[in-house]
Amino acid sequence: MTRVRLMVDDAQAPLAEALRAAPWEPFAGIEIVSDQADAVVWCLTVPISWDDIRVGAARLGLPTLVVGPGVPAEGEASPRHEVRLRPQSDDLGDDVHINDRVRALTQAVGGVLVTANIAFTELPVVRWDPEAGLAAMSVGVEPESWAQRPFLRLVHRLLHRMTRPAEAAAPIRVGLLGYGAIGHEHAAAIGATPGLELSLVCDLSPERLAVAQRFTPGVRTTSDPDEVTAAPDVDLVVVSTPPNTHGQWAITLLEAGKHVVLEKPMALTVAECDAAIDAAQRAGLLLVVYQNRRFDPDFRAIADLIEADELGEVFHLEAFVGTYQHPCNYWHSDADVSGGALFDWGSHIIDQILQLMPGEVATVTARNHKRTWHDVTNADHARMTLHYADGREASFIYSDLAAALKPRWYLAGTGGGVIGDWRRERVVARTPIGTLDEDILAPADSPPEVWLHGPDGRVAQVPGRPAKRGEFHRQLAERLLSGMPMTVTADQSRRVVAMLEAAERSAAKDGAPVVPEWSAE
Repeated sequence: MTRVRLMVDDAQAPLAEALRAAPWEPFAGIEIVSDQADAVVWCLTVPISWDDIRVGAARLGLPTLVVGPGVPAEGEASPRHEVRLRPQSDDLGDDVHINDRVRALTQAVGGVLVTANIAFTELPVVRWDPEAGLAAMSVGVEPESWAQRPFLRLVHRLLHRMTRPAEAAAPIRVGLLGYGAIGHEHAAAIGATPGLELSLVCDLSPERLAVAQRFTPGVRTTSDPDEVTAAPDVDLVVVSTPPNTHGQWAITLLEAGKHVVLEKPMALTVAECDAAIDAAQRAGLLLVVYQNRRFDPDFRAIADLIEADELGEVFHLEAFVGTYQHPCNYWHSDADVSGGALFDWGSHIIDQILQLMPGEVATVTARNHKRTWHDVTNADHARMTLHYADGREASFIYSDLAAALKPRWYLAGTGGGVIGDWRRERVVARTPIGTLDEDILAPADSPPEVWLHGPDGRVAQVPGRPAKRGEFHRQLAERLLSGMPMTVTADQSRRVVAMLEAAERSAAKDGAPVVPEWSAE
């Protein structure tokens, strides 16, 4: 947590009021304080000179970020429009889109940290002088910008850099417990993330260990899970074992002094989640779940539409994943191991729903159908609905009997709607002898197309907004090396399990409403 003191030259100015009202703590990891601060955000509504700013910052004696229309910048401010802010270093995160006005800081303080492209020219809009402990920002002039989570996260990353100068730190040494289908993804992301280093891979399959060694030459491997628990050269363990073992592995590893990343679902019961969270708190270690679908381009695009109030109040949401085919003959289709059909995909989708539609869920209802695939124990078709305390509803359907596909997304809001259409994509290549080789992807293997429907009948396609590759792992490294907050938390993943557990209880009671064990935060 970074402690920040706000200082304004006009307490009644709209921008000053916006800074005070900004959702700093839950979204940006910042605590607003009146004293004993780590940094100052100085809001200038009346123009003053750089000399006066430097004198004022020196008197404060703390790293100071100067914002507002009073920041001396060059040229006329652009009209208010969508601005793409481009951080110039990885530690400041992804590009950020805001509606704001822009002026250039061409002769301000220090080096350029963030630019904005105006008329095909990259203009400096954030600069930082580490010698003077002074940063300046010529965007964030419009009060509305300070209510946007991505912009606040950018500001927090900037304040974090100002208050904690970069130091050479030993990398976090990572062990992989299980090297199944997700193993390459974790290994590749760890290898590409500064501050993380793959140290050990454990799997019961010699074939998988051989694959891991080919993919990461020189990595140490073992088939003994106890070796991971006891390894002195492992700081963090990614647990990719079947879901019914997640809770116990989390506790075992945390008690052994390891940070833990769990594959989803976090566990199969709320009680297991709570026990793991308690173990992490007792040990003072990180416990987090790899909610990788948070970074899907379609989900991020829809979240941006809601954040920008393009839909008004979203009161109805439907999400669907499915096809018509036999389920896989692996643990994913064994309800005792996976938790069931709703747990398998719902650990992704319910997490997305709770991000798009926060608030108190009063009850959950669900139905499971077993009609065709009797050689596996998961339901063939499952539906669950979250009934919010204020009357909103959100449903998720997973089906292996869906000859006709529903849209991936359907959202209804008081100001507009969204449909996410499945794509039918083909990967075309050549066989070793030069003939056509064509692989038709399952619908869920391609990001859906997002369409915004206006109340006047207009329809517009919304571009997907992909995250930087390995964003979760980059946040993981930042959290462990310098204390930056992650956008995924264990409490959020626990709430997902609360919804799924309530759904299975409802299905066992012929769809009767069940109150989930959760809080709206």
